[in-house]
Amino acid sequence: MVMSARDVVGVVESDPAAMRVLRAAASLGLPDWWIGAGFVRNRVWDAISNLPVSPERDVDVAYFDPARLDPGEDARAEARAAMALPEMPWEIRNQARMHLRNGEEPYTSTLDAISRWPETATCVAVTLRGDSVRLVACHGLTDLVGMVVRPSPAFDNAAGRATVERRVKAKGWRERWAGLRLEI
Repeated sequence: MVMSARDVVGVVESDPAAMRVLRAAASLGLPDWWIGAGFVRNRVWDAISNLPVSPERDVDVAYFDPARLDPGEDARAEARAAMALPEMPWEIRNQARMHLRNGEEPYTSTLDAISRWPETATCVAVTLRGDSVRLVACHGLTDLVGMVVRPSPAFDNAAGRATVERRVKAKGWRERWAGLRLEI
């Protein structure tokens, strides 16, 4: 089955737990917020593989606010999110300062930062605008819906490919999704 962007959004919208997470994130009032990485990728790969939804390892909420660079702001947002959904492993990070940790030039937006995550299939995210789920795939949907693991442009070098290989192994992706193709 070839999935479209609408199908990917449908996978998220049809999951009541995912929608609760999105509503909780929206209630935080963070600017330019998106939930990405495994939150989207795993649901899509589970749907394609006819598997039940994987438990959340973390809920990666990325936002962008150059006026709030104190990491304590992230901790306070995580505490508010945990009050709404305490069972979720929230990881909320202001992308306006994450370039420092990654040794890169400053990011210009949340989506600029997400585009630099390790794998193309991980550089995907959703947000809630009103009652509508919006999807972004920074490097297209082909690898996500094709179950291909490929380094994103930011990781397309020897060190980056090694990082991607370590992530695949450490997270047990090949064991969970037998149809996964590695193009590292």
